[in-house]
Amino acid sequence: MIILIIKNFSQLISKNLLNKQTELRKIGLNCIEIAIDTIKPEKLVKNSVKIIGENLKIQKDLFNLRKFKNIYIIGGGKATADMALSLEDILKNIKLNLNYKGYINIPEELEFGQSGLSDKITFNYASHPIPNERGFIGVKEILNIVKRANDSDLIFCLISGGASSLMPFPRKNITLEDLKKINRVLIKSEIPIQEINIIRKYLSNLKGGKLSKIIYESSRATMIVLIISDVVGDRLDLIGSGPTLPDPTNSKDVIRILEKYKLLENIPKSIRIIFTDRFKKKNLENPKQNDPCFKNVHNYLIGSVKSALNEINKYLSIKGYYTIYFTDFLSGEAKKFGQNLYKYIKEIAEDKIYKKYNRIALIGSGELTVKIQGEGIGGRNQEMLLSFLEYIKKKKINYNLLIIGANLDGIEGNSNAMGALVDNHVISVVNNSNLNLHEYLRNNDSNCFFKLIGTEIISGSTGCNVNDIIIILILRNN
Repeated sequence: MIILIIKNFSQLISKNLLNKQTELRKIGLNCIEIAIDTIKPEKLVKNSVKIIGENLKIQKDLFNLRKFKNIYIIGGGKATADMALSLEDILKNIKLNLNYKGYINIPEELEFGQSGLSDKITFNYASHPIPNERGFIGVKEILNIVKRANDSDLIFCLISGGASSLMPFPRKNITLEDLKKINRVLIKSEIPIQEINIIRKYLSNLKGGKLSKIIYESSRATMIVLIISDVVGDRLDLIGSGPTLPDPTNSKDVIRILEKYKLLENIPKSIRIIFTDRFKKKNLENPKQNDPCFKNVHNYLIGSVKSALNEINKYLSIKGYYTIYFTDFLSGEAKKFGQNLYKYIKEIAEDKIYKKYNRIALIGSGELTVKIQGEGIGGRNQEMLLSFLEYIKKKKINYNLLIIGANLDGIEGNSNAMGALVDNHVISVVNNSNLNLHEYLRNNDSNCFFKLIGTEIISGSTGCNVNDIIIILILRNN
């Protein structure tokens, strides 16, 4: 029996649709199901971590387990609950007398309770995207574990997207309240997550490689870091703000970014003073590539959206689609991207090169941003699709079209949806209605719009955490 991840799958295909519209919706939604199944954290861990006799194999590297007395599991992020449980299943197969225990910060909205999860790993429910006291308490517990370790111990650190907020540990002279305030400012801005995480590195005594520094100075334990990427381009030092990796940036970048987006006067005074008055001091800088603290740190990327896109491509090929990867660096403001999307689809659909293909699929990944102006309910993919609809209103489309934008975490923005879909049926409904799309956009109320027309996609939290995906299916009229 196949268990559908998308909870409203049947409702999305049971409307008064033409056969081709139903076909496209089924294929598009199946792509989302395949993507989520592919990048489930437990699968990614089991694909990368093996016990072979007395050795631990991480991808192509071997670690002799006889060298270690204890194993500790620490970390944080949206995907780390399932990562930790999967790792625990693997560690149970170790024949040697090795003890293990752990402490992980996970999102408070995850849909399972503490009871029965693990008697060795503590799961601490913290807040995302705005950090809270529970996250701070969790980090202190993690550091207590780290400081009890010694050079005969092995530390597993699990990191996925969301770790920046879930593992708050503000640097000296910055309070947790300051951290909350600047995170609200950054999230409401148009700053890409890559640049937000550069700033976060310098607000923390944990991120930007400083967790590795703490371990080096306290125990010199060996650390294996398993990372699932939610960052465009999979740049490891930006995932969770890179607590275990060398930092190629410098503190001057913080001022550059804040000035670039005109946010310097909007951040807490305590933070502004640190970076405007003292940025030349070396104690602001994070450890760099040649720092000895990284000698016994082994970072592994075990999953990203790329594996999901590969499986989607296989499925679409079976369905007869010619697939084009149109971007794996999807970025920029959602509203602007939505406006430009029609031009790109039209160009592909009318290009002579592709005339011989009746079925074309465009797939991409990345993460758009939303400029918050209103008080509505929405998310970046929904805003992008609503902007697309507003732009193409009354334009003629002489082929069957489906567009899905989805956050594979299962929840985007302040909505309960993972994204939405747009097709010829939706376009027809919009063109024959008096709906004020501009007003929905102005109020950042994209979810209320898609809920109204019945094409929001609902899955609930999936436990996954990679980049968003966009799937565009073009089916020519025969």
